[in-house]
Amino acid sequence: MAGPDNFHSYLVSWSKIILPITALALLSSLFLLARSPSRPTEVSFAEILAMARDQRVTAPRVSGVTSKNATFSIKADSAVPDLNRRDSIDFDQMAMRMDNPDGSSLDVTSSTGNVDGNTRVARFLGLARIETSSGYQMESAGLIAELDSGTVTSDGEVEIRGPFGTLIAGQVTFVITDDEQGQQMLFTKGVHLIYDPKG
Repeated sequence: MAGPDNFHSYLVSWSKIILPITALALLSSLFLLARSPSRPTEVSFAEILAMARDQRVTAPRVSGVTSKNATFSIKADSAVPDLNRRDSIDFDQMAMRMDNPDGSSLDVTSSTGNVDGNTRVARFLGLARIETSSGYQMESAGLIAELDSGTVTSDGEVEIRGPFGTLIAGQVTFVITDDEQGQQMLFTKGVHLIYDPKG
């Protein structure tokens, strides 16, 4: 009577090895088939979260549209689920581009970041760099992007280099207005300008 029990134990042991390998192979095939040489894979937050629950997803990219009709695209080197928040994804080498209806654009990068799929809020952690199509370059210790409205706010002090010189502000907020004036920069919490007449 030991024969069936031994066979069952043998089958269970092999299943623990074969099933995870098969899952990895299917996931790899999904990315290979979906990705073309000229365009990165674009999936939703929910799809990335589902794929990343048990492993790391390589080169994810997510695109969307804000309520003010600005388009955004978030990409990273890799993505893993946030173990502390159920519907949140952690990104490595995170980058976002936002194109506004008036033709202006905003690029944000940081070494790490996080996106909450429920609140649709992206957080750029650590040193975050910003570049605008109007010629401004900024650095801040973190940024928060509200993907529904397109509002981007620095998490504390920001240093801005622009055509006029250097500006240091306690906080900067990028907002998309309703009057078709495009994206505006609002400097608050103390502003210090170093004017460069050669700029």
